[in-house]
Amino acid sequence: MLYLYCYCVPPQKSTTMKTLKITLLFCLVSVFSFAQVSQNQKAALVDLYNATNGDSWINSWDLEQPVSSWYGLTIENDSVVAIKMTFNGLVGTLPESISDLNNLVVLDLAFNRLEGELPNTLVDMVSLEELKLFSNSFSGGIPTDIGNLVNLKTLELYNNDLFGAIPSSIGNLKKLESLMLSSNLLMGTLPASISNLKSLKVLSVFDNNLFGTIPSSIAQLTELEELVLSNNAFYGNLPGVLAELKGLKTLLLSNNQFKGNYAVLKEALPNIVDFDLDEVNLKGSLATLDVEDED
Repeated sequence: MLYLYCYCVPPQKSTTMKTLKITLLFCLVSVFSFAQVSQNQKAALVDLYNATNGDSWINSWDLEQPVSSWYGLTIENDSVVAIKMTFNGLVGTLPESISDLNNLVVLDLAFNRLEGELPNTLVDMVSLEELKLFSNSFSGGIPTDIGNLVNLKTLELYNNDLFGAIPSSIGNLKKLESLMLSSNLLMGTLPASISNLKSLKVLSVFDNNLFGTIPSSIAQLTELEELVLSNNAFYGNLPGVLAELKGLKTLLLSNNQFKGNYAVLKEALPNIVDFDLDEVNLKGSLATLDVEDED
């Protein structure tokens, strides 16, 4: 309980008390005004500003003002926990020092003109839950140790120029709900470790250079609502286990080399809404879909 005590101040002391109150007020204002992120975090933000042509951003930062006033930041307990700057005209690369924002939960820099490789230090940002870097011009590979980001729920890197294989460590992201890697230059097979992502709702890898068969263990993704594999070089018989994914609402498989009659699969999925068909897979008798073994 807060008690307020009132004292009668003699007239000759009133000026002194007034001065004391004003001094205390300025002290309080100073405390709140200068409560800022650490110098290490501020330096990382300035690096981001300099590396991405901050002077030309649509919503720029005044580096002379408190960090709390900078556009697109969310600060909690004197730490930057979110950076959201979509459509903000960022041009350049992500600096290695981005990892010094070690309490960052959301990094959303989609729809900008960022390029170069993703910094290796990105995998040290273990507090991240959302990593959205889609619709930029990033190149190079997905970091091999992307699986270190064990708190990720959203990984959206689509519409870039990323190449190479999808790292098998991606199977360590047990909390992942959305994995969107479409419209890149990715090669190799769909790693069997993806079947570890039991919380996954969206898996989209269309428009890459992926090949191979679909691992039958994909049936373990029981929460899956969207599976988008179109425009790759997948082959083999459609695994019949796809019919076990009863929650699927979107299944896009066209422009691959799959064998099997899609109509059988469609009939087995009660919630399907979006389903694409290749003409060749509409012909022939309705047959049971064969299960493909994992390589």
